[in-house]
Amino acid sequence: MADSGKSRVTMKDVAVKAGVSQSTVSFVLNGLEDMRISRETRKRVMEAVEELGYRPRGAGRPPKAAGAGVIGLMFDEIATSPFAAISIEGAQEAAWKTNLIVEVVMTGGDTEYEAEVLKKWSGDNAIGVIYGSILTRGLTAPEALARHRAVLLNCNDAAERYPSVVPAERRGGEVATAALIAEGHKRIAFISGEPWMEASDQRMEGYERALRAARIPVDPSLIVEGNFLPSGGRAATLKLLQDGRKPDAIFCANDLTAVGCYEALKELGEVPGETVAVMGYDDQEIAQHLSPALSTVLLPHREMGQWCVEQLLSEEVSPIQERMECPLVLRASHQAARAHSKV
Repeated sequence: MADSGKSRVTMKDVAVKAGVSQSTVSFVLNGLEDMRISRETRKRVMEAVEELGYRPRGAGRPPKAAGAGVIGLMFDEIATSPFAAISIEGAQEAAWKTNLIVEVVMTGGDTEYEAEVLKKWSGDNAIGVIYGSILTRGLTAPEALARHRAVLLNCNDAAERYPSVVPAERRGGEVATAALIAEGHKRIAFISGEPWMEASDQRMEGYERALRAARIPVDPSLIVEGNFLPSGGRAATLKLLQDGRKPDAIFCANDLTAVGCYEALKELGEVPGETVAVMGYDDQEIAQHLSPALSTVLLPHREMGQWCVEQLLSEEVSPIQERMECPLVLRASHQAARAHSKV
């Protein structure tokens, strides 16, 4: 695994090590004895905690002061993606270290509801507001946000009135493709997400940039549109291999696309990571459970949530436009195929 320098152990890491769900880890660490969790499972969880050096949220924080302050976190959507929860957890961890509480609201993009919530937070003398989007995108921030110390999470506004943080998607696409090139792959395909999505477009730009840097021509026939879902990954992979001239490697615009890619490859008698290399993007939970484990790129949503809190608590909030590094996570699927096609 390539390390970005941010190697903090998470509850997810403990769950994987112990072979249990994150909920089980949470119940064990919080000492909920009324849950029917076996002694052996509790032991495995605690051994994983000790071995990995996991520190629960808020460990090492100063003694709690009376009347903890509030930071508001407003998302347009939460349930449609696992990444909102990761950002929320990162923000909570950073806030609670200084005895601040994060209040989370999902608005569904309803502007009237946003205005009412922002008005409430003004009345509560909230320390600041994090305004977040589930999709990386440009937007027009609500006018009422200007009454708060505010920062934008996973989005930015054209006026650049607020600090904002988004993933460095182009660079992520570039390092993912470069990793495939380093394995000796030359005929590298790309399965995109839906074209209107900024993240998909930027990941493809990174893919093309890495090919050009390696003096490998960008072949339009190797770029196929997907939909960020397994169905799109499967269909696109079947299309890529329909003429019998298979690619050395397939870079999928996200991990769910890679799930469908695996399915199609296996249907056709191919072996992911052996006869055709596969690279994913975003490091969802399923990536490490595929066979072979999926090489991918980590979206730094936890770190982005933490960054937002740090900005709000800084002495001066300036309109920094931060693009946060997306580290490469190398497992097995990107490795060299048994035989490369000739270009």
